[in-house]
Amino acid sequence: MKITHIITGLAAAGAETALYHLLAALDRQEYQSEVISLTDRGPTAARIETLGVPVRALAMMRSVPNPLAIRRIAKILRRSRPNIVHTWMYHANLIGGLAARAAGIPVIWGIHHSKVDPQDTKRFTVWTVRACAWFSKQLPARIICCANSSELAHIQLGYDPQKMEVIYNGIDSELFRPQPEARLALRSSLGLPPESLLIGMAGRLHRHKDHRTFFAAARLLRKQLPDVHFVLCGEGILADNPKLAAEIADGLEGHCHLIGLQREMPAFYAGLDIAANSSLSEAFPLAVGEAMACGIPCVVTEVGDSPAMVSETGRIVPPREPALMASAWRQLIEDGPEVRQNLGSSARERVITHFSVTQFAQRYQSLYRNVGNRICGNHKISLAKPETSVPSQTL
Repeated sequence: MKITHIITGLAAAGAETALYHLLAALDRQEYQSEVISLTDRGPTAARIETLGVPVRALAMMRSVPNPLAIRRIAKILRRSRPNIVHTWMYHANLIGGLAARAAGIPVIWGIHHSKVDPQDTKRFTVWTVRACAWFSKQLPARIICCANSSELAHIQLGYDPQKMEVIYNGIDSELFRPQPEARLALRSSLGLPPESLLIGMAGRLHRHKDHRTFFAAARLLRKQLPDVHFVLCGEGILADNPKLAAEIADGLEGHCHLIGLQREMPAFYAGLDIAANSSLSEAFPLAVGEAMACGIPCVVTEVGDSPAMVSETGRIVPPREPALMASAWRQLIEDGPEVRQNLGSSARERVITHFSVTQFAQRYQSLYRNVGNRICGNHKISLAKPETSVPSQTL
């Protein structure tokens, strides 16, 4: 079965990483894959190509509607004749969905956000979300959400509930695993003593990640525990950023380290004492699941599916509450290394049980077969929800 994946872009972010993990885990004897990026290649493109999966970038301008793109993609699809088109994120869902319909190929939509705030989202993106809600009854054969919170939010936005189901993003617990040697290596790379307590967060520089709350919590904790250190990584997380430099200059000099994009994320997570996520909005945050798989207890904000992911293996605090985040960090520090290790072990077991990349791939393979079995000679298929569909995942 040939699957064409259409995605808005290939940055080093959650949905893009989930696509990479899916392509790596799919049965190569049963599935042939290709990827179309609407915009640029991004850092994830090279990773995908190492799997032997071809990547095509269309160089479309971001947030600029271009009806000709639909025609262009439809032409590509007619030429390559995939059995199924799988789109990822809003713009790809709309443009790829219309192109797939024009080419007579069934499409599966992927949703990787939990909520859309019109006051904090680009106007064209808001319009795209609303258009997708209207088209959801006509275009997709199925709509897959990566989190329960995402499914609920989009049903409330008007998406067709009869076509929706949840498939959690998969975490590769063989890649993301405890590494005792990573603790010393990370501290050495930062010029820190081996015994330093280190709290870290991975995430690109974006308002929804709310780094401001992380910095505020770090300042509060440092007043109580002056020797604690903090490390942040991700796209745009560099010391030469004036706003970030100002945050560090305000009481965190020498104790907060900004290291940008990292190639070896398993070693980053495994070297921490505590992993944090201060986001204002999430669906299924891969950074949390990956840190858990590395055996690190997490302190996360109560957004999206983060609380369900972490459960009793870490701490959950309200968003925009730096004092409560600092208090949760301090509690885990005062509980001692043995308690943190036990929590980390429970976190890893939770990932293996509920969020494994094997389960993730199996669910998608079942979905592809289900949709593929309803194709008759590449003609139109019934868009009714199948009676044997897999129910939304729950914990």
